[in-house]
Amino acid sequence: MTNLLKAVEGADRGFPQIESGDTVKVHVRIIEGKNERIQIFQGVVIRYRGGGQSENFTVRRVANGVGVERTFLIKSPRIAKIEVLRKAKVRRAQLYYLRNLAGKAARLKERRMKPGAGTAPAVAPVETPSEE
Repeated sequence: MTNLLKAVEGADRGFPQIESGDTVKVHVRIIEGKNERIQIFQGVVIRYRGGGQSENFTVRRVANGVGVERTFLIKSPRIAKIEVLRKAKVRRAQLYYLRNLAGKAARLKERRMKPGAGTAPAVAPVETPSEE
């Protein structure tokens, strides 16, 4: 049964772990006629919800003094890449209060990561003795 669920959900695309408050760059494939290009949408994740096929997140940015929010499906083939630029210390799952804030008031306190905390431990290659 679990094999069937994994087949329906699709393979893991290798995106980094995203949480509310993270500043991310989302590389989105845009198709215009026969041409395809990559457009980058950079902003703060104000919501991360769901699991499985319907897993999604909402990114907010301010462009020309106007707040723009865009919701992305994690499993969407339109997403080429996701980069996490910084992580913030937040105490809410949904950061809707950022909609009412502007300028310096809308800043989030950065959460510092310990060096090497986000990476897997390095494993030295094992050398096999060669017969001569």
